[in-house]
Parts: sequence; C-alpha cells; structure tokens
Amino acid sequence: MEQKTCPFSKLYPSQLNKNSDFFMQYAYNQSINAWNADEVPVGAVIVFNEEIIASAHNQTRARKDPSAHAEMIAISQAARKIGDWRLNECLLYVTKEPCPMCSGATIVSRIKEVHFALPDSKMGGLGGATSLHLLKDSNHKPEVFSGVMENECKLLFQTFFQQRRKTNP
Repeated sequence: MEQKTCPFSKLYPSQLNKNSDFFMQYAYNQSINAWNADEVPVGAVIVFNEEIIASAHNQTRARKDPSAHAEMIAISQAARKIGDWRLNECLLYVTKEPCPMCSGATIVSRIKEVHFALPDSKMGGLGGATSLHLLKDSNHKPEVFSGVMENECKLLFQTFFQQRRKTNP
C-alpha cells in the first residue's frame, strides 16, 4: 500500500491564549503525525497546570498493539511524568471521542476533564455509543466536553478514510 502524506498543515497555537482551542490544536497536530505514520489520525494531549505533560498519536499498527491508542499512550506518559496513576487535576484533549477502552482508562486514572473534537456514534464511550462516565456506581465521573475543532477534525478524519478507500478498494 502506498502511504500518502497528510495534506493538512500543522497548526501553530499562540501561547497567549491557553484555552481549549490551544490544547486541541496540539492534539490535532498529533493526529497529523498519526496520518504521516500510516495510523488512524487520532491525537491526544494531557494538560496539568496549563502545561502539556503528555502527547501521543495512535500507534496500533507500528506497535502491533490494539491498545496503543493515542489516549492510552498519553495517559501512561502523564502518569510517569506526575509519578502517580491518579491524574485528578489533568485534562485530556483528544481529536475523536474516546472508545470504551480509552474512556475506561480516563475514568480509572481519574482524569478531571475530557475534551474531544469529533463525536463517535459507533464506538464513542463518553456519550456517542455509550456513556461510561455516567455509570451510576462509578466513583469517578470526569467532566466531558465536545465540539472544539470538530469541523477541522472531522474533515481530517473523513479525508484519511476516503484516501484509504481509494488505495484499498
């Protein structure tokens, strides 16, 4: 299969406004890294005290590991950085709604907030296909926000799969 370079440009967020757009732009840049590595273009960053402490993109093909999703890798990086598995004060920014596996990891790691760009009605675990964060007896319920850079991430995702279908009919 011929690998195609991502046709979308990386973004250069301004350090002057560290808001949801700022952090999602970094996650978006990670999704471009995923595309260029021939991975499904999902990117994630984890923020602690307004600083990015972890960033990753999907690496399931490269690692030959079905659990090597951007969120899972970033959560592991953040836990190592902080020195604790409890990420209570951390925020996760990810370009697509986390799947049930990744949603479970955000709950178990006690991430405070999850911000995702693109909802996933087929496999999303935070409101799309199911809502793991709303389990009645769960002892941790992250706040969930969606829609930041949704259009940009949707276009990137759709274009990736359109190109895939052309090269792998």
